[in-house]
Amino acid sequence: MSAPSLVAIEALDSDNTDRLQAAIDGLSASGGGRLELLAGIHICRGLRLRSGVDLHLAAGAVLRPVPDYAAYADTTVSVIAEKSDRGMIVARDARRIGLTGEGRIEAGCESFITGDDETMGTFIPAEFRPRVVVFAGCDEVEISCVTISRSPMWTLHFVDCTDLTVRNVTIENDRRLPNTDGIVLDACRGAVIEDCAISTADDGICLKTSIGPQGVAIGRCENILVRRCFVQSLSCALKIGTETHGDVTNVLFEDCTVSSSNRALGIFSRDGGRISNVRFSRISVECRETPDGFWGSGEALTVNVVDRIAQRPAGAIENLIVEDVTGRMEGAITIIAAAPSGIRNVSLARITVDQQPGELGTGRAYDLRPTNADLAPKADGGGRANAWTRGSDGRVIGLQDYPRGMPAVYVADVAGILMKEVRITRPTPLPQGWNENDVVFETAAPDGSGAWQN
Repeated sequence: MSAPSLVAIEALDSDNTDRLQAAIDGLSASGGGRLELLAGIHICRGLRLRSGVDLHLAAGAVLRPVPDYAAYADTTVSVIAEKSDRGMIVARDARRIGLTGEGRIEAGCESFITGDDETMGTFIPAEFRPRVVVFAGCDEVEISCVTISRSPMWTLHFVDCTDLTVRNVTIENDRRLPNTDGIVLDACRGAVIEDCAISTADDGICLKTSIGPQGVAIGRCENILVRRCFVQSLSCALKIGTETHGDVTNVLFEDCTVSSSNRALGIFSRDGGRISNVRFSRISVECRETPDGFWGSGEALTVNVVDRIAQRPAGAIENLIVEDVTGRMEGAITIIAAAPSGIRNVSLARITVDQQPGELGTGRAYDLRPTNADLAPKADGGGRANAWTRGSDGRVIGLQDYPRGMPAVYVADVAGILMKEVRITRPTPLPQGWNENDVVFETAAPDGSGAWQN
């Protein structure tokens, strides 16, 4: 990003918000430029980026936002996520903005933890937590080279943005704190995410189309490229959904590495938007089982369509290509249309994956969460109640046993699927609870019961 003006600010031992915001406002008013934070610790409350301004963290600079939700009362945003309506760094309807440099943002998640749920292996988060970055309605956005650590909630959230680049960014979140998504593209158009490293407890890179304050989709998500990223996730590493109120189309994930994750690749249609023209190409995966209160359990690929609200049927998933995937999984590959909109035109090609049993056995069930049961989670859910709403039988709603055991690939009610050079290595003899068939194709029962049949 070109910088016609430069303002450099030295570190200060106390809150320096007013000076930083005044510098941002002044640069923008004079035509734009770079605000450079020099080496040292910079303490601040919420900051609002303006058009033409690049907030640049020099090498050795640490931006340390105040660890208090109330500190961000002046940087509220319109799209609410997990009860959060605030961000540490926000922008609205700005053009040519950036967050760059080799410095760090230390977001202080430890101040937003209220307990430790040892049975689930997660921390219990505070009810209200700020996101780190929320840019809404912005154009020509660059985020590059910075490191963000210990986010209390979603880390980078882009809403209705265009011409967006996220490059060489490192995100290091606590893998025991729920809802700490790495990068969320929410109804964005024309975005490139490349050469990023993300480790988090929730989704790594997630594309979605949320609903706005007026009750309609805030927009569509299209023309997205994600490449050469390294992701560790305790939810889904590379994901589309589950909020899908608007259409998602023309998406390419390529040359990425997924490790130590619940799920590698996922598409989840729930809210009426159509998902089409998606390609996962040249992806290395490592997926592990997790307790049933987490999303997924060891799937290399999971794709499903579920009507979450009867009055708003889920949109179709169409024209999906998954190719040149290698690695290891403890669950299965699942592609399931559990709603009338369906899944059509799927190609799986050159997939070489080793399927091995995990220690928990949770991979032996397939996962259709979130469902309508998750819309009103219990108040004591600790930030992940919508992942473990239980029925009267004590089982998590949305987890279903595979008929006759877990196969390597499970396809249910998909219209048009081509499989070429799909090689799943399985142990011999097969573990208890595994299906003797490598690939299982099923169709929905004609009585509408939701069960599957051969």
